[in-house]
Amino acid sequence: MQASRLFGLLALCIATTTLQAQNQDTEVSMVDRPALTDNGYRAPLNGGYLKKLPVGQVQPRGWLLEVLHRQRDGLNGQLGTVSAWLDKNNNQWLSDTGDHGWEEVPYWLRGYSSLAYILNDETMKAEAQIWFDAVLNNVKPNGLLGPDAMDGNTDNPELWAKMPMLWALQTYYEHSGDERVLTAMTNYFKWELSIPDDHFLKGLWQEKRGGDNEWSVVWLYNHTGDETILPLIDKLHRCGVNWTLQDDLPNWHGVNVAQGFREPATYYVLNGDEQMLQAAYANHRTMRNRYGQVPGGMYGADENARQGYIDPRQGAETCAIVEQMASDEIMMGITGDPFWADHCELVAFNTLPAALTPNMRALRYITSPNMAISDGKNHAPSIDNSLRGMLSMSPFSSRCCQHNHGMGWPYFTEHLVMATNDGGLCTMLYSASETTAEVAGGKTVTLTEDTHYPFEEQVKFTLHTSQDVRFPLYLRVPAWAEGGTVTVDGMVIAADGPFVKIEKTWKDGDEVVLTLPMSISTDVWPMNKSSVSINYGPLTLSLRIDERLNQRDSSDPEIVQDDSHWQESVDKSLWPAFEYFAESPWNYALKVNENQLPVNITVDRKPWPADNYPFTLESVPLEFTATARLVPNWGFDQTGMTNMLPSRFAPRAEAEETIHLVPMGAARLRISAFPQADVPQPDPDCEE
Repeated sequence: MQASRLFGLLALCIATTTLQAQNQDTEVSMVDRPALTDNGYRAPLNGGYLKKLPVGQVQPRGWLLEVLHRQRDGLNGQLGTVSAWLDKNNNQWLSDTGDHGWEEVPYWLRGYSSLAYILNDETMKAEAQIWFDAVLNNVKPNGLLGPDAMDGNTDNPELWAKMPMLWALQTYYEHSGDERVLTAMTNYFKWELSIPDDHFLKGLWQEKRGGDNEWSVVWLYNHTGDETILPLIDKLHRCGVNWTLQDDLPNWHGVNVAQGFREPATYYVLNGDEQMLQAAYANHRTMRNRYGQVPGGMYGADENARQGYIDPRQGAETCAIVEQMASDEIMMGITGDPFWADHCELVAFNTLPAALTPNMRALRYITSPNMAISDGKNHAPSIDNSLRGMLSMSPFSSRCCQHNHGMGWPYFTEHLVMATNDGGLCTMLYSASETTAEVAGGKTVTLTEDTHYPFEEQVKFTLHTSQDVRFPLYLRVPAWAEGGTVTVDGMVIAADGPFVKIEKTWKDGDEVVLTLPMSISTDVWPMNKSSVSINYGPLTLSLRIDERLNQRDSSDPEIVQDDSHWQESVDKSLWPAFEYFAESPWNYALKVNENQLPVNITVDRKPWPADNYPFTLESVPLEFTATARLVPNWGFDQTGMTNMLPSRFAPRAEAEETIHLVPMGAARLRISAFPQADVPQPDPDCEE
């Protein structure tokens, strides 16, 4: 696997190397992290190297804007008229007498509202306002926020569904400045403090996901400075499951891990214990060492990770994909460590796009690095769920992912550029965008980013300002980038990061160009039969498989899960489900040389897609060729699911073939972890 860069986690200062200055004004230096001054998180909190800008200040352009438009017109944007869980009639988030809504409403609302405010869509904003007004106008006298659901036990309040609603309220406050949010959250946290420990966080999800609640306390305290709520962080840490186990995790549910692993880092923000911070890193490594020996940034948990089920045919829930990205983004802010930005891009560019149909009107519950079939059958026990529809693309893939997937791309957009503690800006994730923010104590600037990244190597920044202003601009240098350069004021300087810091007096129209040369590299996965995955910069490559689509009625019980519910007025013909079947060979072993690099690999750059959407086989602007051999006995298992990687002794065909590869995110069917072509063949007199 690529080496992780965990910079200076126990250091008290940031190493800085000044490379060049011109006219005693422009200073370019390489630093490990952006500066952490006394202006990080509000005292006495710790960390806070970077701060998220309020929603809407980072405006997407290019392919990312197209993605958000498709999300608006697709399932997330239209779900309020489709899902029975969002039916306003008798919804428990709108009425004390309601009987449905639970986690689905806040799951959906946090992505939907972020999307509405980023796109400044008046219809969507009005829809979101209905829900926010209902929540804020119906706070109980004791501070209880939202439905008074007790999860079947009147002694143990059900708190989980409130946690994603808190995140949605935070987004709403950033957009509106509505003081009701701060009051409601303060009173809710004081109510939580009143619950006895032996009745607090008791329940299936909440005890494992209390870190989400902790993060909301941090957010609120940074806005209000009300120290009376800080003991709630201690309480949440104390009463939740222990995320600080040595070489182990308290739970192996894929979604729980994606959001729970960072809990110790959030607790570090309060107590300052570096061991807490290190525990979050250790949790991330533990999951990937056991179940993440696969490309694409995720892990083979299906729904619950199981011993012995680590093959790249195992996958991740769409919920886990977007929760992992959100955790990466939070960790970026707490630590300033570019490792988390590298990882967020790895998941966003390679795994998330393949989990949805290109029009974003249907999604897959489980997405795997190796999947040569995406149908509606029950594939248990090969996959950890005995329901149908785990692998098909459906508007009702599941009631959780159906509602939760929408935060992935909007939250990614919000974290492209972050504020630094020394009055500057930091580009953490790369995509074409326009950011308007205050720098240098209150002066407004606009930073425009022009690029087709991750499909090209160059990112151009243009600064717009009505007056000259001096502030630092930090540019993240990805861990995979070697030989990068930054061009500023006519200087071309080696960008050997992890951050390039440009401190200068900026004038309107000033430009900076960051060049990140992309080259072919490989990861070898020793726990998975030394399979090989191919990288090109931040992109992982997959075999291009010809796809045959089979459209299905998404209310057909043979293809959907039993928790799927429609609103009565929905025209279901507008919301079909799809199965994907391979129409070309997929069972290839990759030929690599002694350095584990693909033999005869080539790259073909194609025109940028006219529709500005690069994540389909037809439109992807990069295609590669390599040499491979068929593995004839590698096929489907007894459940009809893509079989596990073949053993090193499985016969390979003698003939070499040229295979075509595309970025992983463009492939709904894919082989991304390849067996090696040239391995010892079995002795005919011996059994394997």
